Amino acid sequence: MLLADKLYRRNPLEWRKNGAASREAALAQLEAAMINGQPWPPLGGRRDVAALSAALAPDFAGDRVAAFIFACSDTIVTAHGGKRDFYYLDSIDPQHLYNAARNMETALWILNTRRDAAGRPLLLANEIGPETRNLSFEREFGKIIGRLDLLATTMTERYRRAAISYLQGVVAAPLLAFLPVK
Repeated sequence: MLLADKLYRRNPLEWRKNGAASREAALAQLEAAMINGQPWPPLGGRRDVAALSAALAPDFAGDRVAAFIFACSDTIVTAHGGKRDFYYLDSIDPQHLYNAARNMETALWILNTRRDAAGRPLLLANEIGPETRNLSFEREFGKIIGRLDLLATTMTERYRRAAISYLQGVVAAPLLAFLPVK
């Protein structure tokens, strides 16, 4: 939601495209859709990376900020197995998390480089100029990517340790028997 707020501040015409009365109303509408897992109507039922592609297509006519943020959120939720609540014994496929992190890198690159027919950026985000330097979007995406990578590494380590513990128990159990005292 922080990214959505920042993007709406730099691209105020976008929140007006979905008929919201204010930026705050557009953010509330987007947050409700993400929390409830409802599809975002302008994306035409697309989810995950298909939604990311649609949101960053030059011919997309809807609220690009909401579509982009919704698609990023949906990609991350999909990588978590479609779950939003987790319990101690739940597991996540680390490869899916790793793939989601790479998808976020790709989305950020496209956000920074893709232009419309007139040569303007699809969304104003990062800015590096002679007098100004705004890389706050890069930092926020870096945090998301870092968390996904950390979770993928942690889950990989969890599976590695479980395999090692199992093998140690099978192989070493006969050798670690107690010796007679007398």
